[in-house]
Amino acid sequence: MVRMEQERGAVRPGPARIGVLALQGDFAAHRRALAEAGVEAIEVRGPSALADLDGLVIPGGESTALLRLMRPLDMEDAIRAFHRSGGALFGTCAGAILLAREVRSPEQPGLGLIDITVERNAYGRQIDSFVSRGALRLNGTERPAELVFIRAPRIRETGPAVEILGRHEGEPVLVRDGRVLVATFHPEMSAGHDVHAFFAEMAAARA
Repeated sequence: MVRMEQERGAVRPGPARIGVLALQGDFAAHRRALAEAGVEAIEVRGPSALADLDGLVIPGGESTALLRLMRPLDMEDAIRAFHRSGGALFGTCAGAILLAREVRSPEQPGLGLIDITVERNAYGRQIDSFVSRGALRLNGTERPAELVFIRAPRIRETGPAVEILGRHEGEPVLVRDGRVLVATFHPEMSAGHDVHAFFAEMAAARA
């Protein structure tokens, strides 16, 4: 899993390998965003693809559909094992729902890998999707960001270890708990790719 290279007599880590779960949703947009952030990503369609990765993106889409597609492949257990072994995870929109400890409206099982409670479709239906501005704090620096919300969930509760990295109108929209990062918006659809670069740094800590 660790790639090392020799440079001027010093050994340093190689770049992180990141995958994007490619079962349903906007996985191709995440691959493009990562590429524009300088990171090559592979599409993941089964547990075996996780073996050589340092980070995994779980994209937006439809959370119940994603669960139906994941279960025959045993992807839920594989993702939990990947996290236990040190892998970084990044869930956006539906991916945030899947990673949450608790899901409401309606209740739905999740992977329970980040200590948050989310409410599904809390901003409304597809027709209620919108683009707004917010503030993200990445690597200690706060910066304005474009936020794209599409049938987005809302984070209703956060655990004591959860760090809030972004807000929209006072509500958390980007949060981190250790090696897990989730966004209720779609950073892959914005002009800038600071969030993807930030996640790549998280994954590189393992590499």
